[in-house]
Parts: sequence; C-alpha cells; structure tokens
Amino acid sequence: MKLVVSTFVSLDNVYQGPGGPDEDRSDGFSRGGWFVPYMEAAFLAQARNWLEQAGGLLLGRRTYESFSRDWPEMNKPDDAIGLMMNRLPKYVVSATLGATSWGPATVLRGDVLKEIEALKARPGGELQVHGSGSLGGALLAAGLVDELRLIVAPVIVGAGHKLFKDSGVATAMQARRNDTTPGGLNIQVFERVGEAKYQTFQRP
Repeated sequence: MKLVVSTFVSLDNVYQGPGGPDEDRSDGFSRGGWFVPYMEAAFLAQARNWLEQAGGLLLGRRTYESFSRDWPEMNKPDDAIGLMMNRLPKYVVSATLGATSWGPATVLRGDVLKEIEALKARPGGELQVHGSGSLGGALLAAGLVDELRLIVAPVIVGAGHKLFKDSGVATAMQARRNDTTPGGLNIQVFERVGEAKYQTFQRP
C-alpha cells in the first residue's frame, strides 16, 4: 500500500485543533477551530475522492480516540465520507491503548516502523494518515511516506503544535499539485524523492 499523509495546516505550520475549540487543548492550546471557516463543498468533494482511494487508515492514539467519539455517529446513507471512515480498517500506533471501540481496528505495538513497512508491502489502496501530526512527522523522518498532502488554510494561528520540527530530517520532495479551492484552501501534493541536496548559488 502507498503511504499517504494528509494534514490540515495553517500558514505558520500549525496542525493542532483544526476542527473545533475542544478538539485538542493539550499544552494549553485555546485556538482550535481555525480550519472550519474555509471548508466548503469543493473541498469536501476532494476529501471524498481521496478517501475512496484508501485501503486503510493509520492513526496515532490521540487521533483515534478523538475520531472514535465522532465518526461512529456519522453513518447516514447520504454521508459518503462517514460511511467510508467507519468501514475502513484502522491501524492505531499506541503502546497504551486498550479497547478499540471504533473498528475494525488493529493496535500496532513493539517495532512500529517494521509493522508499518509490512502494511505497506500489502496489496491494496492507500494507507492514509489523517490528523495525526506527530505520527506523520515521525513517518516522514523515517522515510516511509510516499506522498504528502497539505491542505493549507489561509490563517496564521500563532500558537500550537507544528507539523515540521526544527530537528526534523532534511527531505527532498517533488511537487505534484498546487491549487486553491473556492473557499481559499491551498492544496499541495508532494512526492518524496529522497534526501535533500545542497548547492552553492553561482551567479550567471
């Protein structure tokens, strides 16, 4: 399976709490819900199209627990995204998670990177990471991400957890897509091509 990381992010690289004030208040974050004003029909259609390509969801514990509170209720026949989210297999990276109330779910413990490599080796659709910024950053650092989808909201949040850390691994990406929805979201799609390269500018 192709490993794809999809993340809502602000102009200042914040991924924390995009969906609501109480979604993620860790470390005193009080500016949640910054992504919601920019959601509209065109983006929801794109999100549905991406989800149709998924063969499974790869989630961190905190995201899984957050999703498991809300998505089981979104199961109406006319809610295509909700039906897909509930039906897809979930793989949860956690050393502490007990019960998995939102299934079908498998908890990945032990050597997680090896387990994810094994998942990638399976045939099927995309293995998609949604909302799990910390997990996504770790997978990028490990070189396991095949495609990165950034959905950038035109807002500077000014606080919160950031997707790219100063201590991250330097990685070269190739742009595959860059366009804007009517609501102002900038969709950027990148393919990982290896280690970053460095050169000295030569004046012509």
